[in-house]
Amino acid sequence: VEKFVEQECIPADTVYYAQLGEGEKRWTTYPPIIDELKAKAKKLRLWNLFLPKTHFTQGAGFSNLEYGLMAEYMGRSRTASEACNCAAPDTGNMEVLAKYGDDEQKNQWLAPLLDGTIRSAFLMTEPDVASSDATNITLTMKRQGSDYILNGSKWWSSGAGDPRCKLYIVMGKSDPSNQDLYKQQSVILVPAATPGVTVERVLSVYGYDDAPHGHAQISFTDVRVPASNIVLGAGRGFEIIQGRLGPGRIHHAMRSIGAAEKALEWMIARLNDPRKKTFGRSLHEHGVMVEWVAKSRLEIDAARLVVLNAACTIDEGKDAKHALREIAEAKILVPQVALAVIDRAVQSYGGAGVCQDTPLANMWAQIRTLRIADGPDEVHLQQLGRNENRKRHRQVMAQLEKQKQESERLLRQLGLQPKARL
Repeated sequence: VEKFVEQECIPADTVYYAQLGEGEKRWTTYPPIIDELKAKAKKLRLWNLFLPKTHFTQGAGFSNLEYGLMAEYMGRSRTASEACNCAAPDTGNMEVLAKYGDDEQKNQWLAPLLDGTIRSAFLMTEPDVASSDATNITLTMKRQGSDYILNGSKWWSSGAGDPRCKLYIVMGKSDPSNQDLYKQQSVILVPAATPGVTVERVLSVYGYDDAPHGHAQISFTDVRVPASNIVLGAGRGFEIIQGRLGPGRIHHAMRSIGAAEKALEWMIARLNDPRKKTFGRSLHEHGVMVEWVAKSRLEIDAARLVVLNAACTIDEGKDAKHALREIAEAKILVPQVALAVIDRAVQSYGGAGVCQDTPLANMWAQIRTLRIADGPDEVHLQQLGRNENRKRHRQVMAQLEKQKQESERLLRQLGLQPKARL
């Protein structure tokens, strides 16, 4: 994987951007270099690496831990993940179909996704509600005979701009009167060409349109979809999205480590550029600059261990639900570390760091979205803190009380007075 990324994908990144369409072709074509890379990856058997052998039979036979190390390398390149058929949101969507889809759904949609002949999008977030609380979802799914009729709006539908995107996996509200707020939602498969589905616009990320991938706002107006397209069953939407978003969060974290490593490499290159001297000294001769390198090295290595620990915990359990704490830790920590490293690299380049002459500005924009995507940091911090307190407070208080009593017994036995509480 390292050799493929370093020797094939990173050099091809520049070609990829040069081949992006202009005007109307921006969203109707895609860079042909990606097909060449995919053919090479298939030949090298670097394909569908993300599906862990402990939970799926359709992947390449690696564990989450092994994929974590490979995904880090892929995170260094714009083209590498897609070249290996390991790009979001397809990875999460394929896991949904592989885990929850029926045979017909797998044949129609999972097979071409695994083959890399189509792409897909996941539609959950909505523009008019606070979607970090998924019970707020308002897109309606009303049963009418053997169909569901969908009405509503979604946005940040990543991947929907791609002309190869043929499938939307949509979360909507199918049973709004259900007393259980977490059984009101369902997930349904919607072919992208279904009448009534309209891509209203493509959103930019800090000014980047991310063509041809794109992040679309999509409206649904009386969209008729067969009831057989419901995944797993009506009212099981929350179960599905929790199963999907867990692996998605860890995959993003894995790739972010690679992005941070790449930013550190660019910073080191800048510090040793003989043309760039300030006050008569090379940049690496300034203490603050080498301190930035040291801090970045420490932070990346620590963050990597958090990611790999989460991957190991997923491998050891039945599924990602058994590693919720570890996934949350990686989801919160890693983007923050990557952003800090990228920011130092940007600062070391000055004006060049914020323009198109380096990949740093685009890297920062992409990583910054991860503090919001798949649930904002604040939601994960709240859940992580609440669960940590709930699970440990009685045990911690009992242990401290027991230790206090033992300390008092020892003081009495030795005839001593306490001078400090340690």
